[in-house]
Amino acid sequence: MNNLSVKMLVLLGLGLFLAARPAPAQGVAHLTIAQPGGMPGTPVMEGITRVTNGVTITWAGPAGYYQVFQASNSLRAPWLALGQATNVACTATITKLYSNAFFRVAGPAPNYAGQKLCLACHLAVCQYETNTAHARAFASPAFAALGGQTNASCLPCHTVGYGLPTGFVSAKATPLLEGVQCENCHGPAANHAGSEDNPIIRPRVDVAATVCGGCHNTGKSSYANPPTYAEWSGSAHGTVVPGALSAMASSPASIDNCGACHSGSARLALIGGTDPAVSLTNDYNVPITCAVCHSPHATNSVSPFQLLNPLASTNAFHLLATDTASVAAFTNKYNASTNINLCAQCHNDRGAAWQDTARAPHHSDQYNMLMGSVGVLPPGYDNFNPGGHSGLPASGGAFYLTNQCSACHMAAETSVTANAHNHSLEVNYNVCLNCHDGEGAQSFLTPYLSNQVSTVITVLNRWAATQAPPTLVSNGLVAWEYTSPGGLTWQTNAAGFVTSWSLTAPVNFTGPNTAGQALVPDYVKQARFDLYVFLNDGSLGAHNPIYAITLLNYALSLAGQ
Repeated sequence: MNNLSVKMLVLLGLGLFLAARPAPAQGVAHLTIAQPGGMPGTPVMEGITRVTNGVTITWAGPAGYYQVFQASNSLRAPWLALGQATNVACTATITKLYSNAFFRVAGPAPNYAGQKLCLACHLAVCQYETNTAHARAFASPAFAALGGQTNASCLPCHTVGYGLPTGFVSAKATPLLEGVQCENCHGPAANHAGSEDNPIIRPRVDVAATVCGGCHNTGKSSYANPPTYAEWSGSAHGTVVPGALSAMASSPASIDNCGACHSGSARLALIGGTDPAVSLTNDYNVPITCAVCHSPHATNSVSPFQLLNPLASTNAFHLLATDTASVAAFTNKYNASTNINLCAQCHNDRGAAWQDTARAPHHSDQYNMLMGSVGVLPPGYDNFNPGGHSGLPASGGAFYLTNQCSACHMAAETSVTANAHNHSLEVNYNVCLNCHDGEGAQSFLTPYLSNQVSTVITVLNRWAATQAPPTLVSNGLVAWEYTSPGGLTWQTNAAGFVTSWSLTAPVNFTGPNTAGQALVPDYVKQARFDLYVFLNDGSLGAHNPIYAITLLNYALSLAGQ
């Protein structure tokens, strides 16, 4: 058994703390509290949850044995050990309680070794990590110029184990612990190096964003640090879409299908060549964390900021359902698409076609709209029509957005550092002013396209009222909709004309079933497809203005036949 270190955090009084703490959301332990330096080297209390006849407490820390202690709220009360020092799960359920109890845990001593000891067994990873910005975090000229190398508020994130026994002390005393190394993210590893086959002391591998968030966030030091983690936490990437989460919970096949883009742990499993439906145990509810887009172990000249893939690409991309049906299929698709825009690997139309009748195109066709490669087009049109915002030669020579999605959704935050980029993914409309004036095309385009949408809906409703087979307009059906409606609702005036529309869910109606869909004419299916392709892109035409106009105009032409 490892020596125990009694460096512990104490929970508040039980009666006060329970009212404010929700139950843990995940079945698999992940670091839930961001710590400067990454994975904590000593125990950090994370939560307390009421259970039948007791409470469950959880904590985080390096791999090894822990022991739990309890004391009453008396100032002179002794700390009493609860069980033996054999807890490796970092959680304990306690049924014999004081009325207002305090808890603390003792854990393994933080024994740091430095990455040179890791090289002996992990050369394939370490030889690339040593070339990353992480490895140069202490030696960075900018960091040194700002006095970071001797600033105690900076050193936890720029060295290994600063402030803890065996951790970094100074550049002269502990040069082997300079920079961000393996143990920042995986925890102290000297014990593991001395007994590599012992699973109890094997360093942690955690894809949670909190591992990165302790450092990649606004700090109090003089060294500028962007609020990356805070921005990510409030973004759409910071949560799993509820519909996808419920689907994955009910079906292993959905863990592969939906999880390929909606679950960070599932996607990383697929990229790593394992089946998440088998390898993940109640752990598919991890969102799109840092490691899904960034590699902590490698960097290359094509993808800066340790990105897994490039920021721009020159051809259309579709992730089909068959591509996520098996690990082999996904691996083949992924290996063949590593030159595809990183965002596009999830934000694509998933092979949607107008012949589909069960549901509208997925809300992820942004890249295909950017490239003009989805939708039913008038005769004579190419199936690849990139707009000026794509930055491609085919768009007429416009190269304004050479980084495509990130140019608008991750604009540089010049208020902190030149290399910091906004991770909230909210569009910074000041970027538009680089090319457009305040009264630019979008001020005209948005109301025009909105009116076109309303007109298309009106014409489709007119078809349903005057031309649809009687069986399609009975029982409250919306005759032109998909079986599972696309989420479009609208308001009409007394004459039956659309006055406003919105995308909301859930809706209080359904579309024709499979047999009924066979009665819907192809031109109506094509019109509704173009309508939803435009709507589910979500940009109201900004991604590819001319193409958006073309789609809606053709949808109107089709619906009016």
